[in-house]
Amino acid sequence: MSSVDAHVVVLGAGHAGGTLVALLRQYGFAGPITMVGDEPLAPYQRPPLSKAWLKGEADGDSLALKPLEFYAENQIDFRPNISAVSLKRAEKTVALSDGSTLSYDILVIATGMRPNKLPLPGADLAGVLSLRSAADAEQLKGHLKPGHHIAIIGGGYIGLEVAASARALGAEATVFEREPRILSRSACEVLSTFFTDYHRARGVTFELGAHIERLVGEAGKISGVKMADGRVIPADAVLVGVGGKPNDEIAADAGLDTARGIVVDLEARTSDPSIFAIGDCSHRPMPHYDRMFGPESVPSALEQAKQVAAAITGRPAPTPEVPWNWSDQYDLKLQIAGLPFDADHILVRGDPASGKFAIFHLKGDQVQSVEAVNAPPEYMMGRQLIGNRKPVNLDRLADPSVSMKEVAA
Repeated sequence: MSSVDAHVVVLGAGHAGGTLVALLRQYGFAGPITMVGDEPLAPYQRPPLSKAWLKGEADGDSLALKPLEFYAENQIDFRPNISAVSLKRAEKTVALSDGSTLSYDILVIATGMRPNKLPLPGADLAGVLSLRSAADAEQLKGHLKPGHHIAIIGGGYIGLEVAASARALGAEATVFEREPRILSRSACEVLSTFFTDYHRARGVTFELGAHIERLVGEAGKISGVKMADGRVIPADAVLVGVGGKPNDEIAADAGLDTARGIVVDLEARTSDPSIFAIGDCSHRPMPHYDRMFGPESVPSALEQAKQVAAAITGRPAPTPEVPWNWSDQYDLKLQIAGLPFDADHILVRGDPASGKFAIFHLKGDQVQSVEAVNAPPEYMMGRQLIGNRKPVNLDRLADPSVSMKEVAA
């Protein structure tokens, strides 16, 4: 695998693929590398798309993982506007959308996810948008201005970040969530209530437990959201944020193991030893929790890029990381460490009304995950406690006058 003659082909030029090709050169891999991506841009950061990009604080150059010249200077054959069509494992070839065929010695699938479609009448109207790429963000940006009303369907982190950006730009925002509370799949009720109240205080309207009948339009363009109770809520644009689906079809069609993504091991290697899968298209082991999961996060993609770069270059495998993620909304920084698998109770440290607190998800006296709002010490030490599986004194953890360093000692 560490042969300098091996040809590494990376399908996907997102955060995972872009990081991997840079790491391969950093780790001394001298063989040929080809990276194909279905967008016109070189690999770029996606988290700012729902925040800095919408507010005009970032552009393509500032978000690029590497300057475009980097790829040529490092003999990385980057091919934009191309996607993979099919994979023939026996021949070790990939057919591409431009009609060409690539041969590989090592294949890395980093094809990410695509947004779920809204299964409602009117979902094909002009002005019904999703947010996955810079092109999507640019289209959305045109609707976030005073006098415009954005309807956001789905109360997850992306939708809430867009709502915060909309309010900062003077647009009206309504969040529609079919569950009784926002963040129902990803956060506890304490955090959901906190963010709902915080957004409401800044002018965001919520339709919780929402039953949407259809999207309505005029002359082919979105004009509103019709509810099952007969109300029509006006909208100049609709952002659909109802989750996504891993782009794993090429792997499944080629006979690789899939289960809510391409199944990989701790090296990010698939059921074919010559093929790896990284990022949102993969279903990976979570060693801290002894199970498989698809974290759908940039940190997870970066960790897997390191795993593959180490495996290809013969380096020791990196130490498994505690999963982590973050969300910025208004002046709030939410930092999340771990996953609340098997937690049997929560503990709130600090007062949510102060805008600075942390929620610990515990299994007995062990921290499974922590959600920290404007509370970096709680996040950092909580992440450490998850990693070392050290039991904590719950009374000391609940007392903000006891430092997190003392809690973790």
